[in-house]
Amino acid sequence: MPKQTTDVDRLVGLRITALRKARGLSQTALGTAVGVTFQQVQKYEKGQNRVGAGRLREIARLLEVPVSAFFDEDNTAGGQEQAEVFGFLRAHGAVDLLRAFASIEDDQLRREVLAIVRSAARLDRKKDAPLDA
Repeated sequence: MPKQTTDVDRLVGLRITALRKARGLSQTALGTAVGVTFQQVQKYEKGQNRVGAGRLREIARLLEVPVSAFFDEDNTAGGQEQAEVFGFLRAHGAVDLLRAFASIEDDQLRREVLAIVRSAARLDRKKDAPLDA
């Protein structure tokens, strides 16, 4: 009977995706670096195929994170915070927004950009709020 992928395999895949994008790597570049095709990277990221321990270690090294970054290891505040961060990074465009924000060198300009984004978020929440609230 073939082994089935699990929720852990899907979690590892989602985190590989987020960390790969945060590093600005394509699936092809990651695959080449670890010796697999980009199609195999796609399967890892979708949780369709399990990532072997040695390959996961190599991916972690390339992405400059500990292997533990791919797992929900604990329910402490740090573990919950890590899960929340990965949740944010999965939002479409989040990594691009973060990369652009981090490239702003002027602290005042960075604060102003943050204020704009917060204002946009408030407007979006108001748009979705019920009229009788």
